[in-house]
Amino acid sequence: MNAAGTLTWTPAAERTDLLAAPVAAAIATLPSARVAEIDPELADTAAFCEAYGSPAEFSANCVVVAGRRGGETKHAAVPVLASDRADINGVVRRHIDARKISFAPMAEAVEITGMEYGGITPVGLPADWPVPVDVAVVAAGEVVIGSGVRGSKLLVDATELAALPSVEVLALALG
Repeated sequence: MNAAGTLTWTPAAERTDLLAAPVAAAIATLPSARVAEIDPELADTAAFCEAYGSPAEFSANCVVVAGRRGGETKHAAVPVLASDRADINGVVRRHIDARKISFAPMAEAVEITGMEYGGITPVGLPADWPVPVDVAVVAAGEVVIGSGVRGSKLLVDATELAALPSVEVLALALG
């Protein structure tokens, strides 16, 4: 099994028109990244995996969280395999040194990332954001992640993802 499914993948640097602006600006940090156009109605993980034959264990969701401590709010992006759930209230909350943590509201996540809901990705985020990535994402090898828009997906070498400056690989999955 592999992440590619039935899609036709093109080097992402050649098709920046399929990426959100912040992702296109940062795509050179992932030289192996490939992009495929998809039906935006199938961008949500379960629908995407079923329609394009890409197993959930090779597809990483990226959630935006907002952690608060002493009146200060810090955002983080948390990629975890679609087949797993991240320990947001434990590991992630402690990692970003927050007293309280929650998923960022959709409108806020879209505004501060410059990406579409359902396409948010760890590529092209603000430089000061922590990006704790689950160890299983890296272990998966090639993974499908968002492209910043709902109309495409990225296929990336997870070791390149793990090497991004704000990424720290942690054991995040519950159970």
